[in-house]
Amino acid sequence: MENVFAVIMAGGVGSRFWPRSRKALPKQLLNIFGQQSMIQETVARISELIPKERILVITNKVQKALIEEQLGLNSAQIIAEPVGKNTGPCIALAAQWIRKDHPKAVMVVLPADHLIKNQQSFHQALQKAVAFASDSMGLLTFGIQPTLPHTGYGYIHFANTPVKDHIYEVIEFKEKPDSETAKTYLENGSFLWNSGMFVWRVDVILQEMQQLQPELYQHIQNISTDNTWDLHRSLETIYPSLQSISIDYAIMEPSKRVYVMKSDFEWSDVGSWQTVYELSDKDGNGNAIEGDVYIKDTKNSYIHSPQKFTAVLGEQDIVIIDTPDALLVCNRQHDQQIKHVVNYLQERGDSELL
Repeated sequence: MENVFAVIMAGGVGSRFWPRSRKALPKQLLNIFGQQSMIQETVARISELIPKERILVITNKVQKALIEEQLGLNSAQIIAEPVGKNTGPCIALAAQWIRKDHPKAVMVVLPADHLIKNQQSFHQALQKAVAFASDSMGLLTFGIQPTLPHTGYGYIHFANTPVKDHIYEVIEFKEKPDSETAKTYLENGSFLWNSGMFVWRVDVILQEMQQLQPELYQHIQNISTDNTWDLHRSLETIYPSLQSISIDYAIMEPSKRVYVMKSDFEWSDVGSWQTVYELSDKDGNGNAIEGDVYIKDTKNSYIHSPQKFTAVLGEQDIVIIDTPDALLVCNRQHDQQIKHVVNYLQERGDSELL
C-alpha cells in the first residue's frame, strides 16, 4: 500500500497483568501467546502491507531501548513520550511527525497489545479501510461484530445503511456497559465492539484536531520534528503541559465525520488474565498450563510457572502467575482486583515490584 504509515501505540504499563507485566517490561513486550512478544506480533501482522520503514512507535523512555531491540527499527522511528498523556496527544504527535514529509499519507493506528486471528480477513479489512480513508475526509475505526454481551469493551452504535461495503456512519460511542445493557446491545444488532484501531489521512485528523482541540493542536505544531534532537528537546518542553485525553473523547465522539467498518476477524484487547485463560489452549479439565506443573483434581484454571516446579491440588477457577520475585494467586473472576495490589505496592514505594 503506497503512502501508508502504521503508528503503534506502546506506552502502557499493563498493570492488569502484574506480576509478569512491569513498567520496564509491560504486557506488549511479553510473549503472552506463542514465541513472539505482542508488539512483535503486531508488526508481523502488518508487515505484508506496510514496510518497516513506514512504521512509527510511540512509547516511553523506559521501554524505548527494548522496543528497538525487539523490532529492529531505526531509533528515529521510536518516539519516547517524556510523560504519558493518553491516546489523544500520542496520535497528534504521530500525525505531526508523518505530515512533515508525507502531508497526504494515510495513517493506520494500532495498539501494540491486541490479539487478532484470521489474518487474511484482517488484511482485507485494512486494505478496504485504507482505500476509504484515502479517498474521503472520513475518520474510520474498526468495529468488531460482538459474539457475547461483553462488559469490558466500549461499543459503537452505527447507522442502518452502509455508505460503502461494510462501512457505516457512527451514531454514537457507548462506554463499557453493565451486563443488562450489553445484552440489549447484542440483541439490537446495531452495536459493535470498539476496537481502538483507526485509519485516516494525516491532514484530516489534524484538521479535526485544529477544530475540536485547538489548544492541543497548537501545542503539537510547536513540537519540532526536523531531527531527533529537536524533537526530543521540544517534547521535553511542551509535552508535559498537554491535557491528558483519549482520542475518543478528544475527536471521535464530537466529530461529524466518523465511520466504522463492521469487521469479522477474531479480535481481543487481551485485557486481563481471565481473557488470556479464555484464549489459551486447555486440557480436558479446562486448565491452561505453562511450565513444569503437576495438577490433581484441579479444573478451569490458568497456571503460569515456567521457572519452578509447581503443584496445584483440588482447586478450580484460579489464576497462578509465578515470577522470580512475586507470586499471584486469585480466583479468575477476581482478576480485575489486581489493580489493588499494584496500588498497594505504589503506596509503599516498592518500585522493584512495579
